[in-house]
Amino acid sequence: MHIRPLVPPSGAAAIPDSHGLNLYRADSDLARLARLYLPPDLVEHLAPHLDRLGRLAGGELDALAHQADRNPPELRHRTRRGEDLQSVDYHPAYRDMEQLAFGEFGLAALSHRGGVLGWDAPMPPAAKYLLTYLFVQAEFGLCCPVSMTDSLTRTLRKFGDPALVARYLPALTSQDLDALDQGSMFMTEQGAGSDIAATAVTASPREDGSWSLNGDKWFCSNPDAALAMVLARREGGPPGLKGVSLFLLPRRLPDGTPNHHRIVRLKDKLGTRSMASGEVTMNGAVAWLVGEPEAGFRQMADMVNNSRLSNGVRAAGMMRRATTEALFIAHRRVAFGRRLVEMPLMQRQLAKLLVPTEQARSMAFQAAEALRRADAGEEGAYALLRILTPLLKFRACRDARRVAGDAMEVRGGCGYIEEWPDARLVRDSHLGSIWEGTSNIVALDVLRAAAREGSLPVLRAHVHGLLGNGAALPEAAPALDRAIALADRAQEDPALARQAASALYHLTSAAAMAWEAARLGTPRRLALARLVLRHRVLPRDPLESEEAELRDLLEDPGTGQGDTA
Repeated sequence: MHIRPLVPPSGAAAIPDSHGLNLYRADSDLARLARLYLPPDLVEHLAPHLDRLGRLAGGELDALAHQADRNPPELRHRTRRGEDLQSVDYHPAYRDMEQLAFGEFGLAALSHRGGVLGWDAPMPPAAKYLLTYLFVQAEFGLCCPVSMTDSLTRTLRKFGDPALVARYLPALTSQDLDALDQGSMFMTEQGAGSDIAATAVTASPREDGSWSLNGDKWFCSNPDAALAMVLARREGGPPGLKGVSLFLLPRRLPDGTPNHHRIVRLKDKLGTRSMASGEVTMNGAVAWLVGEPEAGFRQMADMVNNSRLSNGVRAAGMMRRATTEALFIAHRRVAFGRRLVEMPLMQRQLAKLLVPTEQARSMAFQAAEALRRADAGEEGAYALLRILTPLLKFRACRDARRVAGDAMEVRGGCGYIEEWPDARLVRDSHLGSIWEGTSNIVALDVLRAAAREGSLPVLRAHVHGLLGNGAALPEAAPALDRAIALADRAQEDPALARQAASALYHLTSAAAMAWEAARLGTPRRLALARLVLRHRVLPRDPLESEEAELRDLLEDPGTGQGDTA
């Protein structure tokens, strides 16, 4: 396949178009970071797959995402023969993306079994998130069903009855779309969003050991999924969270007949239009209890936390795509006789996009490594994961909204037009701060991790380990002590939760980037870490003029593309 030149032969394009850009090669740090966080043999094995996905994300997959976004799914209540049998109709572009995500790249399966992409063992979390990070740069909506399928599989394996696991695991991890069971979670109710104790959907036991669910769930993404994890209140159970249990709800019963729940309608959403979200009503729907009856919320929290981590990774990926677009334009667009990237104000704007983008990526890799260690049973790893996950979800998802909006401005008026990727990135970026917990809820979860898991001392030790002797970032250690003290005070004054969470995120991400810089020999990454401290942590005079050399940070994503055929 021939890819047209990224810049016309006559010179800089009046309206630079990055379509066809290999997004893996456009990001010089990504391959280096992969070598830092993954075993060398796995990195070597994944390299051609990453290169192919990067090419797809900048070309064919991006075009499919655009088509699916313009043609959202439709709910059908009856077949053409008049049968009362619901279905959701998706645009062919969405089905093609499913084939890439679930089928060819096995994003929902590769953490659970060997054989995906030719690797003979389950891959570590960093590999899954590395591939997701590239995929989401083209398509965000589908990554929700991918993440929920992966998270449901994890939760089912961890807490489910062995008979349930044996029945459903093969289909949940299939790469054959005809055999695949996708997953979902039905948790939100009109009166019980983040307040799970207010759950009103009821569950009553049946004679065969299953349960009957009744009631409405208000916001269910991927509502036609083959399997859903559902929170419901047991009849006769105690009030509060102990009366809420976790259930596995199949779309079809073991005998092949439809279960007794219906999609009432699909939501008309601001973003993620390619993927269906709907309201679901259950009228005696058959489900199976998962895990301990009184531990439903804690067990669902495992799925939610896994989804939150994935959400943070997706926010990081969207920021990278927005920043790549802005850098590509700035290196090619000429105004007033100069390229945009040569103009001091534009350099500052681009740096303000790049810094949070790189923070989120480093935090995503750090959380992925903590997840690997926690699953291996390493001491302190779970406590570290429990605080890194809400830190990433809280801050990265908020930063993604600003980065996407400011990147649109670099493209100018064209960025506001739906033919370009910027508008879709802006719309999709707003979901992250709502999905799986709003910003306030997730900031409070940072405090919950500190109180219940003892995460603050573990995080302090982890950050000090990243800083080493502290020579690279001498201001970081004393600032970390103050941030820890602020988080301790927030336990008594929750109004400080967001301030404390932001401080911990900025310090941890800066330390991580400094650690990466030392091992990769990349001064540029250390410079970014120092910018985090200067602009997000340390006191500064807003009226003080500053002179900063930013040009060397702003690499051209169009270089190093080579033959992308």
